[in-house]
Amino acid sequence: MAEILKMRGIEKIYPNGVVANNGVDLCVNAGEIHALVGENGAGKTTLMKILFGIEDASGGRIFFNGQELRLKSPIDAIHQGLGMVHQHFMLVESMTVAENIVLGMEPAKGGFINAKKTLAEAAGIIEKYRFAINPKDRIRDLPTGTRQKVEILKALFREAKLLILDEPTAVLTPQETTELFAQLKFLKSLGHTMIFISHKLNEIQELCDRITVMRNAKSVGVYPVAGISKQAISNLMVGKDMDWSISKTPAKPGEAALAVRGLAVVDGAKRRLLQGIGFTLRRGEILGVAGVEGNGQRELVESVTGLRKPDTGTVELGGRDILALSIKQIRDAGLAHIPQDRMIRGVALPSSVEENLIAVSYNRGELAWGPFLDRKKITRGAERRIQEFQIKTGSPRTAVKMLSGGNIQKVVVAREFSTGGICIVADQPTRGIDAGAARFIHQKLLWLREEGAAVLLISADLGEVMELSDRILVLYGGRAAACFSPASAASEEELGLYMLGLKRQGEEELQRGLG
Repeated sequence: MAEILKMRGIEKIYPNGVVANNGVDLCVNAGEIHALVGENGAGKTTLMKILFGIEDASGGRIFFNGQELRLKSPIDAIHQGLGMVHQHFMLVESMTVAENIVLGMEPAKGGFINAKKTLAEAAGIIEKYRFAINPKDRIRDLPTGTRQKVEILKALFREAKLLILDEPTAVLTPQETTELFAQLKFLKSLGHTMIFISHKLNEIQELCDRITVMRNAKSVGVYPVAGISKQAISNLMVGKDMDWSISKTPAKPGEAALAVRGLAVVDGAKRRLLQGIGFTLRRGEILGVAGVEGNGQRELVESVTGLRKPDTGTVELGGRDILALSIKQIRDAGLAHIPQDRMIRGVALPSSVEENLIAVSYNRGELAWGPFLDRKKITRGAERRIQEFQIKTGSPRTAVKMLSGGNIQKVVVAREFSTGGICIVADQPTRGIDAGAARFIHQKLLWLREEGAAVLLISADLGEVMELSDRILVLYGGRAAACFSPASAASEEELGLYMLGLKRQGEEELQRGLG
């Protein structure tokens, strides 16, 4: 099979001396689905940014279809036949499917966008690639899986011959993932080539032909997927043999830590985003919340953590009503929070690692030296957490923005797990991070549970929810669709049916699970 892409000796050294890519080679054959894996900070994202013209390489050469590329921007990459589907969708929610597909390449007539031709061109490419999507639908009304397909159609409309797919299944249900894989296999049959980035090794084994493994900014091998096990891939990523199993003891639920009753949220358009949600979460247990994104998870988290005032309902932490409290007062009452978007609400990007680690505790007295902060004590504490949570950083005073996404997540987790709270809200705690880092966070969550903390786990990864949770609450349309107690009472496929609104528990069974 002929090579369509050859990246040779790619180097990327940032001005602060961080080496993101160190002589990386990547060769992709035409018509294959090629997996790219590695721990967070291994250099995968930087390599793909260089390929798509987002970053400039410090050295090395790129050949595509036999021609050397010198890319200055993503526009150059698109013109050369490259497309990238980002993990976080780049869609305009108020626009239609058709308008998003042709965005930036709209057909014009008399100086204005030709709406009729826009619709026709979008409908044509939807039909060509056999996507079951209505081009007139607005993005805001579509489920996550369909939005993912619109992103792919955008790239195909621009005649991409090689698609870079960055964590494409991170927010999909099992059913949506199955549909996506069928579509990707169809694209492959038409001659399209794909680079598939994922931390889900079972998906790689199902979908991909070959795999390139990266470690410490280098490529460490290329293997046929059919001839290598998940254990071997994981070991190559970390450079040693690892035990990936998770040890989970039976839960010993204690007193109520978090009690939510009749929670309702209505938006400005009078849409009911949460409808009468209620549950009890006890110390010493993990309650997992599953659901397709956009079914009330965000509103639930924001209401519990003080980021939003619900329209009706109550939230009690340790028996105390917290809805009238400020975020600081809620934290002081014993609530910790790992937010879904680490870049916006998790860290202050220009600030240092150590500054971010004390962001919720700097004013509590233990870090003070008289009326001033004790810098030596802060640095020593940061060094302990950096070691304990295996954060890859040159110094506690390195700006967080210089870290990889996975290591930024570790900074957030290290801070929140060290607060000593009675309840931790963990919202997508392992999204976009490698298996080793995810396993570490899982172990820490279970340790907190065994120490008597309550954990509210919100995750789009059903495997994570099922592995860690003692009970599972499924949200659909802002309502509780099901609650399984114990969590093992539900299969992944059954959870998917509740998440898609195809099934709903009876009220008596539901209330038993909610506690």
